[in-house]
Amino acid sequence: MSSADHITPLSKLPNFDPRAVPVIGVDAHLPAVPAERLQAGALRQRFESPPAWEPEVRAEPRFTLRQPAQAAVLLPLVARAEPTLLLTLRTSHLAHHSGQIAFPGGKVDPTDADVVDAALREAEEEVGLARDFVQVLGTLPIYTTGTAFIITPVVALVRPGFTLTPNAGEVADVFEVPLSFLLDPANHRRHAFEFEGVRREWFSMPWQDAGTERYIWGATAGMLRNFYRFMAA
Repeated sequence: MSSADHITPLSKLPNFDPRAVPVIGVDAHLPAVPAERLQAGALRQRFESPPAWEPEVRAEPRFTLRQPAQAAVLLPLVARAEPTLLLTLRTSHLAHHSGQIAFPGGKVDPTDADVVDAALREAEEEVGLARDFVQVLGTLPIYTTGTAFIITPVVALVRPGFTLTPNAGEVADVFEVPLSFLLDPANHRRHAFEFEGVRREWFSMPWQDAGTERYIWGATAGMLRNFYRFMAA
């Protein structure tokens, strides 16, 4: 790793608040994903016959010398009349991405059959989402975080009627965001911040949830941006 790679994660900077970093652009000029594409049948068809497309965000600047670790996250699309995405708020004491909004997920264990199995296991362990309610649709391209996690996003449909039991040691809250909001680039804000000679860029997608701001940013927003590109192609 070169000296330019010895950089500090933004989350480790004293008093760093991503909300305070100016917005340098909003992609309102890009089309939203049509509502009919967000329904369960259309989602299944898109993954069965995927379009030609390219992910927009693949990797963050490397922040650590630690060995890369394979990981998987679940993008649980709840098949409601208005489809939603299930997200978590991580507890503040975790070693990585503490206090941030995230997908259920984590490192791939040796006992996992594959990345899909890892994502399903992590969703069960973190929020109590039973596999009986989950239908895996497919995966998105790998996303590599600055903390050296090589993440495979696993997209799945979730049948309503589930009961969640969040793991209080890892998850502070669980909530749903309308998929139509997340897949509308008018809600995708661009940010840039320079520190230690390195320019960091990321998306944010703040969602107002009954008076509470759910500040989606960083790796979660990057993977959602790729999901938008896949769905809009």
